[in-house]
Amino acid sequence: MFKNFSVLIFSVCVFISCNTEQKPLSVTPDDYNNAVDKVTEVIIHDIFSPPVASRIYAYSNIAAYEVLAQNHPEYNSLAGKLNGLGETPKAENPAVNYDVAALIAQMEMAKSLIFSEDRITEVRDSLYKTWENQNADELAASKAYGLQVADHIKSWMDGDNYKQTRTMPKFSVNADNPSRWQPTPPAYMDGIEPHWMKIRPFVLDSASQFKPVPPPAFSMEEGSEFHKQLMEVYNVRNEMTAKGDDSEEAQIAKFWDCNPYVSTHKGHLMFATKKITPGGHWIGIVKIATKKNNADLMETVYAYTKTSIALFDGFISCWDEKYRSNLIRPETLINQYIDDSWAPVLQTPPFPEYSSGHSVVSGAASEVLTEIYGDNFQFDDDTETAYGLPVRSFTSFRAASSEAALSRLYGGIHYRAAIEEGLKQGRQLGQHIVNNLQMKNNATALSHSGN
Repeated sequence: MFKNFSVLIFSVCVFISCNTEQKPLSVTPDDYNNAVDKVTEVIIHDIFSPPVASRIYAYSNIAAYEVLAQNHPEYNSLAGKLNGLGETPKAENPAVNYDVAALIAQMEMAKSLIFSEDRITEVRDSLYKTWENQNADELAASKAYGLQVADHIKSWMDGDNYKQTRTMPKFSVNADNPSRWQPTPPAYMDGIEPHWMKIRPFVLDSASQFKPVPPPAFSMEEGSEFHKQLMEVYNVRNEMTAKGDDSEEAQIAKFWDCNPYVSTHKGHLMFATKKITPGGHWIGIVKIATKKNNADLMETVYAYTKTSIALFDGFISCWDEKYRSNLIRPETLINQYIDDSWAPVLQTPPFPEYSSGHSVVSGAASEVLTEIYGDNFQFDDDTETAYGLPVRSFTSFRAASSEAALSRLYGGIHYRAAIEEGLKQGRQLGQHIVNNLQMKNNATALSHSGN
């Protein structure tokens, strides 16, 4: 009887031990995609401008990448490769799960860069609860390391001059010069981020490194290059009106709108329609590409990080030119001199015209994604389906960037020069990042050179 009782006690102990055994934690590429999607959701909710949104994406992805790079010898740390970034702390605890630590670092950085922190905190706490039930020791070690790397990235980020630009003066409108930008309807907002060129770039040596050629000289004289381009905007819009709202040109314009704050006025009421930013659209394309390529977590974070670096530097380069040339928008001139009832398909965004921001950042992002996945990467872009727009298909990232740039003409918000020179500016910047930011070691880079 005693023997049988001993066997029973042993069996119970084994049962309890098996059921309390901790399981290794795991993070999938979809987990990371969901975390980035949450950042996009908050960016839309909080209505961050396109340049500021690019900063949120960039620093949060860099934090995750730096964690993972410590455990993947085929990928290089960004320390010493991005302006001012020092060596990332190493993990001292062997219990660290680098995948978990990377996601924690991403969420911590994102939370520190937005207004609606609770939206990230809710997701984070849910994950913490799940992980703690699975393996509390591994979570504790991974959390400590993820937060350590996030603190390292925060310290570096604090030196990028962003905080200083928050207290700099608003942009002064020069109403006496007919060529200079003026606020546009319906909200007549102040110029957004007039000091963004003072933000420290990641890879560029200065904001003006890829300064485009000047726009055509301002002239309202019939036959001048500037007047021709102004009339092209006017005529294209009128032709689109004749074709109807379902024309291909209208569909392209709306698909790439990416205006995070569209003001709508009805009587005495004004409300905003919130949308994804241009950078957010390309972050969505990263998700599409990595999922199509069945990318593992490291490749997924790598693609997000390098693309967001290109977007960040692209906005700095573009905004440097915008507030240098300070060129008036087509809508203003057409209303003043040609047709006071004319309105563009898209709402004109609140900053100077030249060069086109979407053209620049689309060109930059497309070069980075082409490096990673090749020049014949066909994909179906469903990024805008949340806004009631159909899927559009592209034969390559460069083809998508060309359409994104052209959308600004169809939208009635840019002259052709801003589109063509902006796309060139962005592609040159993107190629500079491809050539100078080696995030994979030479052996890996050579093995993928056929992509």
